[in-house]
Amino acid sequence: MIQIGNTVVSQVAFEHAFCCDLSRCGGACCVEGDAGAPLQEAEVAILSEIQDAIAPFLRPEGKEALAAQGPAIQDSDGEWVTPLVQGKECAYAVFDGTGAKCGIEQAAAAGAVDWPKPISCHLYPIRVTKYKDFDALNVHHWNVCEPACSLGKELKLPVFRFLKDALVRAYGPSWMDEAEEVYSFLESQKEV
Repeated sequence: MIQIGNTVVSQVAFEHAFCCDLSRCGGACCVEGDAGAPLQEAEVAILSEIQDAIAPFLRPEGKEALAAQGPAIQDSDGEWVTPLVQGKECAYAVFDGTGAKCGIEQAAAAGAVDWPKPISCHLYPIRVTKYKDFDALNVHHWNVCEPACSLGKELKLPVFRFLKDALVRAYGPSWMDEAEEVYSFLESQKEV
């Protein structure tokens, strides 16, 4: 683990490659799993506020799930997550023939909202565990992301660089500057 600011980051974020390949995975991370995307408490309020603005970008099944469950729900551990459609895909997921995409992200791209999507989605495959004095950033790996690992290797794109925009959003530009220094150091140690 490597400390950067108020985070402790798994070395995997610097050593492993990753680049989403939606043409091969079909956005499976929005469909697979046993719960919706993790939400910060402040994001629950944001989702409540933007429901009308994002509604035109959502599919009927998603709107029905949101109407029945609300913009966010608490999972079995009491954590806030996005609701699911019939216990499967995220209620905010939309499908365009190539797979799942985020309706919130599409609304943001169209200028309907100024919030891109939940930070847990933006940071994926990094999962954050919050502690009193720091955040632990670990890379989550599961078989649906094998195409992303393959493409990342082909592009020589480490996880942290793939997530640059999300990491800057979450922790600021100086965090990313320090991460680049860490990466340079780790790379230099390979040559020794």
